[in-house]
Amino acid sequence: MRFKLSRSVERTFFILVGVVVVSSLVILLKQSHRTSDVVMGEETAGRIKAAKQSTSSPLSWPTCQRNTSMAHNMTVFSSLPAQIQDHLYYRHCRHFRPILDVPGKCGGAERSKDVFLLLVIKSFPDNYERREALRKTWGEERLESGKQIRRLFLVGTTGSGFEGRRLNGLLGLEQDEHGDILQWDFKDSFFNLTLKHVLFLEWMDRNCPHVQFLLNGDDDIFANTDNMVEYLLSIVNAKERNSEHLFVGNLNIGMGVVRDPPESKYFVPVQVQESETYPPYCGGGGFLLSGYTASVIYNMSKNITLHPIDDVYMGMCLAKAGLKPAHHVGVFTLGLRAPSTKMDPYHPCLYRDILLVHRFMPLQNYVMWHKVRDPNIRCGPSDLF
Repeated sequence: MRFKLSRSVERTFFILVGVVVVSSLVILLKQSHRTSDVVMGEETAGRIKAAKQSTSSPLSWPTCQRNTSMAHNMTVFSSLPAQIQDHLYYRHCRHFRPILDVPGKCGGAERSKDVFLLLVIKSFPDNYERREALRKTWGEERLESGKQIRRLFLVGTTGSGFEGRRLNGLLGLEQDEHGDILQWDFKDSFFNLTLKHVLFLEWMDRNCPHVQFLLNGDDDIFANTDNMVEYLLSIVNAKERNSEHLFVGNLNIGMGVVRDPPESKYFVPVQVQESETYPPYCGGGGFLLSGYTASVIYNMSKNITLHPIDDVYMGMCLAKAGLKPAHHVGVFTLGLRAPSTKMDPYHPCLYRDILLVHRFMPLQNYVMWHKVRDPNIRCGPSDLF
């Protein structure tokens, strides 16, 4: 038997069906959003938290504009290498938007005095293998002789298009897992290493003002951080110590400015620096300094024009403050040579008592760190060849 519904009943029926369908869609959408929130929380919560903490007003960072007057006021500007031109265009720029931040790395400004040694490593975005090797070896955050060691990597941005986004996204994933990256929105390059120093010192002044000591180095060094802590403790415990200043490394005195060839990455024309020699400085591969000295360098840097060579710039800041860098026999920023061609240049006995050596790749770092800490290592004459 078939029933014929009136038009009013049919209209009511379709309205009810529509209400049910719409309600169902709303429920499904809410569930979808909840699922997305869970996935987002698992994958990017740390990155989002870091981004939110990086600046109180993320939209207030103006883009630094190039100083175009350089090209008009300098007759030889067009003949200078491209990297020098970029340096002159932008050397007035000192403030860049933070992308990844770790404001609580030192436990807050007041508790930063509990950090004995802060490892500050300059890295490029695509040097993932180097960062991972350091995290698992001498750069491990730990207590050594009862003293806190903490770690940070300093990076800018790189590339463009898909590859650039992948590399910069990699840093976000590392931040989620390790929480050890400071990244700013500037082009990462050799001539911007000085900028990295200045941006870090500004960050330190805000977040880690009372840290006791710092290692500043590249991501391709081998640093015996156990020995560093022992050395720094000896300084702290020395009764004759009457100064808070410390800046030690591979000291360079009377170094001449590279004027030729222009293709050299160390080339600095008179338009950047008129004097022919640099002030005393320690090689930028790695050096140790006190928190006090880092603070002094930061204050001096406010009135010193950025120089394209980062370790030279540190020397300039020290000279302005009337402080001197010092040499340490355990720092080898030009590499370490074996005493004989018959000896393995990477024999662990050569590295057991040093502080730092430049030019170590990830595999070398990993192997050396475990070998020099082997309590059964033998370093007699018959063991070296």
